[in-house]
Amino acid sequence: MTTQTAIAEKTAAKTAGKTTEKTGARTDEAAALIGDARERIDALDDRIIGLIQERMAVSAVIQEARISSGGRRVNLNREMEVLGHYRDALGKPGTAIAMTMLELCRGRI
Repeated sequence: MTTQTAIAEKTAAKTAGKTTEKTGARTDEAAALIGDARERIDALDDRIIGLIQERMAVSAVIQEARISSGGRRVNLNREMEVLGHYRDALGKPGTAIAMTMLELCRGRI
């Protein structure tokens, strides 16, 4: 093996190590796939956060209307419907997600 070949192999190994170190992948191809998928997940998370913030605003409108008409801030029957909807769609973890979302949306007025 020539000195140039050895240097090139060491450089490639260092580059591959940096690429795969961040993703936990063992190949450059897998690291690239993971990097792309993580970018998509980050974009989806941004959209989900935006939708939750929108839901919080709509929930505040509903709560304000309910309270100003003499009703309670929270409608437990409606919350049970929401919990059931998430559970049916996502299984047991869906209930935990719905509980967190409902908590975010309660009492913001």
